[in-house]
Amino acid sequence: MDELMVRLNLPRDLLGLLDVSETDLEKRIRELIALELFQKGRISSGKGGELSGVSKWDFIQLLSRYKVPYFTQTPEDLVAEVNLLETLLNTTEQ
Repeated sequence: MDELMVRLNLPRDLLGLLDVSETDLEKRIRELIALELFQKGRISSGKGGELSGVSKWDFIQLLSRYKVPYFTQTPEDLVAEVNLLETLLNTTEQ
């Protein structure tokens, strides 16, 4: 992955607000960026994990911890998709 180095000056008390040590600050900022991009639908959970430096499964757990929904579809949308898939499967089996 092509990377960009960013230098950022932050107030020291931000560490307390983020509840993170100075050594873990970069990881925490990466997580926050990944969470925001995922929530806005800009990246997948796999890409979110990659950006956060964790597996896809760990990123999904991170979403849960911060109450960011993994599924954004309504129950009605999911039922409609299942019905569509069943119709398509029945059509291809004939």
